[in-house]
Amino acid sequence: MSVEVSGSSRARCLAKLRRAAGDGVSVIIEVTPALAGVAEAAAILGWDRRRVITYVDRGSFPEPVARLASGRVWRREDVEAFARAWNRRRADRRPR
Repeated sequence: MSVEVSGSSRARCLAKLRRAAGDGVSVIIEVTPALAGVAEAAAILGWDRRRVITYVDRGSFPEPVARLASGRVWRREDVEAFARAWNRRRADRRPR
């Protein structure tokens, strides 16, 4: 039996799954993380694609979760965390 639910939060989704499964049934949850390629990473950071590749080649970017024929792929949350850290470092370097 396969059941798919959606909701406004993880907790609501889990509650719906538990109700659908009933008592005494194991629930296996598969969460697919949002992914980002070079173009998406560039958009998140406000950079162009070449700059992203420069940081990847320097080893200054998060490790990709996969290397596909179409290019490297990262978890979107890793790219967003990198962007937050990058922006904090930039803000700390600005003269006040």
